[in-house]
Amino acid sequence: MEAGLESVIAAETVLSDVDGEAGRLVLRGATLEDLAGVADFESVCTRLWAGLVPDLPVDLRAALGDARVRVWEEVSRLDAGLLDLPPVEGLRALMARLPDGEDADAALRITAAPAVFTGALLRRRAGRPALAPDPSAGHAADLLRMISGEAPSAGQAAALDAYLVTVIDHGLNASTFAARVTASTRAGLVSAALAGLSALKGPLHGGAPGPVIDMLDSIGTPANARTWLEAALDRGDRLMGFGHRVYRVRDPRADALKAAIRRLGADEGRLALGEAVEAAALGVLRSRKPDRPLDTNVEFYTALLLEALGIPPEAFTCIFAAGRVAGWTAHAREQIATGRLIRPQSVYVGPVPMAA
Repeated sequence: MEAGLESVIAAETVLSDVDGEAGRLVLRGATLEDLAGVADFESVCTRLWAGLVPDLPVDLRAALGDARVRVWEEVSRLDAGLLDLPPVEGLRALMARLPDGEDADAALRITAAPAVFTGALLRRRAGRPALAPDPSAGHAADLLRMISGEAPSAGQAAALDAYLVTVIDHGLNASTFAARVTASTRAGLVSAALAGLSALKGPLHGGAPGPVIDMLDSIGTPANARTWLEAALDRGDRLMGFGHRVYRVRDPRADALKAAIRRLGADEGRLALGEAVEAAALGVLRSRKPDRPLDTNVEFYTALLLEALGIPPEAFTCIFAAGRVAGWTAHAREQIATGRLIRPQSVYVGPVPMAA
């Protein structure tokens, strides 16, 4: 038996295919390159949910806007105790207050929730009033507005759309598997998403992009990159933003996000630092670990893109969840359709009781 269920096939899915050898991600028949920077979040939700979410609205943008308004009602009950928690834990607590279910209404509510609750939590933590959703806006644009208090530019909204599309689904990763296991018990879509979020916040999964910013800030200038990285590896530290469990080559999502940063026209100095650190890190890793395929992953350029959009690092995982929640929902509905409770076997390796 391989550790971490390596090579175990746990589900058949029509939703996404992660080709780790070729560095390719397919989202229900379209490559990531076909979608990121071209399609908006709502249209890719429709692509993933079609035939899986019952009674799916034709106009998902309007339906998701209406769901944001309905989810907003929970913000009035946002108490001080939640504001003292890290944003992702406050988000989880607020999402847990939503009514559960398996229908389109539950899918829309749980997909709307991270955008509404993240903005409310960040603003209230900063001593500012939370902003109600604008149901006429696109999901990405409204998410940014509810955080910053200002309507984003078309370029900013497009950049966040590219991010949400890039992270919307990625095979049977830890959080998606957690969501499918929960859905298999018929607990409901909200419960499945909460299971996914609980897995996502771990530092080996969605909690990783924030430390990339810490690394870049510590390095400071391109000239310091190699020395800093060598010292980090000497201490036994992991270089955040490099290496992936599945990809043996460069993560295609890194290229999609790097392209989004360039289209955004973000701080060229910050991007130049990122590119210098990336080049130095790849060189150091090839030298130190020649037998391990460690290339740039999604976390590295996630950090640079979300930073350029004014998202504070402590909320990066919340924004990751705002995209991935649609994938969790699709997988949960797909799992429900199979009607099979997930119940793998284990091999007992503990002490054997003595015979009487």
